[in-house]
Amino acid sequence: MSLRLKINLIVGALTLAFAAAVVTLQFRSLRAAVHEEVVAANRVAAQLLNRTAWRYAAQGTPAMLAFLQDVGRIRANDVTLLDAQGRQLYQSPPSPYKPGRDAPAWFERLISPPPSAQAIEFPDGRLVVRANASRAALDAWDELGTLVASALALLLAANLLVFWLVGRTVRPFGQIVAALEAMQAGRLDVALPALPGQEAGAIGAAFNRMTHELQHHLATEKRALRAELQLSDSRELRRGIEQHIEQERRLIARELHDELGQSVTAMRSMALSVAQRTAGRDAPTEQAARRIADECSRLYDAMHGIIPRLAPLVLDSLGLAEALDDLVQRAERSHPGIHIRRDVVLPADRALPPEVALTLYRAAQEGMTNALRHGHAQQLALRLWAEADHLQLCLDDDGLGLPEAPPSGTGAGRAGQLGQAGQADPVGPVSQAGHYGLRWLTERAESLGGHLQLLPGQPRGTRLQLQIPLPAPTEPERR
Repeated sequence: MSLRLKINLIVGALTLAFAAAVVTLQFRSLRAAVHEEVVAANRVAAQLLNRTAWRYAAQGTPAMLAFLQDVGRIRANDVTLLDAQGRQLYQSPPSPYKPGRDAPAWFERLISPPPSAQAIEFPDGRLVVRANASRAALDAWDELGTLVASALALLLAANLLVFWLVGRTVRPFGQIVAALEAMQAGRLDVALPALPGQEAGAIGAAFNRMTHELQHHLATEKRALRAELQLSDSRELRRGIEQHIEQERRLIARELHDELGQSVTAMRSMALSVAQRTAGRDAPTEQAARRIADECSRLYDAMHGIIPRLAPLVLDSLGLAEALDDLVQRAERSHPGIHIRRDVVLPADRALPPEVALTLYRAAQEGMTNALRHGHAQQLALRLWAEADHLQLCLDDDGLGLPEAPPSGTGAGRAGQLGQAGQADPVGPVSQAGHYGLRWLTERAESLGGHLQLLPGQPRGTRLQLQIPLPAPTEPERR
């Protein structure tokens, strides 16, 4: 049911109730008037006829009959003359007022007073006066009919007027519904004109604001989605580039180890052979050969120092635990006087994916480099263990610790300190403005579903903490 029909039904019901109340009050008024008129007329007629009847009765019944015939019809009364034997001698004529018409019997019973009759006795007969409310009831019926017809006409006119006015009033709501349906169909650029009426105008203005905000939010979401897609694409591209770089580094390391290492070793062997053959016979040639052998030795050592930084070949051949042992031994050889404690416990029921093992190795390598080069640490503790469904790597040192935050708290000052000290945000995950190695490790950890943190050590120093999800064991590993 529409709002327009509801309002019209309400107004129609109220108007009908008002008309019914008016008709009821008018009916009660007419009933009281009829009662008063008929009863009063009957009493007056009875009193007049009582006094007159005795005077004419002394002259005889014919004189009484002649009197009644001369009087004729008495309003609202029926007069009957009876002789001493009870025979009817006279009956008053019908009323000439609205002849041939009568009110409905049910209406006449409702509005007429109770029947009443008064008898006047005299020696030769009896005169009976009965109240007759038929004409008064007919007048009341006509008046009430006119009132009901007027009320119905007024009811119809009022409802038609209300229907037209309500239609004009609720017309803007149809425009609002059409705009909402258009928005539901996908047209988000729909707008409403200035609608008449305070409520409709406020709804239209609110609808226009809503569509404007919705368009703004959708545009923002589209931009965010495009940015997210671009970021995802850039991450995938960076991940592919990193994998390609790792492959190239492994290839270069293997080429250095297999090809260049053997060539340098052969050159050193040939130089030593020349030096032995010319010993005591050609001093300049012997000296030159020994210099070449020494340079080959230095080149070989330098090459073996570069290879682990390019790619830990021992990680591919022996595994993560042996690679970390090799990393610790090389760090202790290159920095005399330091001590590194190592505690590595790997899960025995599953193998680590290459990218997870490489990330853990690089985290330990970068943490040791920063602690020794920038933090001037003397004691380090490297721990690696498995907890539930993730791997935890923790590197503690007793170095200088993290740099203090600048007083202004600006990003530029923090970036400068991080760039100088090679450290990250001291209160949480590694900042993107920090050291490039730490930034690379953070991105690698996040790509594997983990996270990297650099925290202040207790009572001094720094703690590097890396957590990576542990892959579920395969079916052969479960068996």
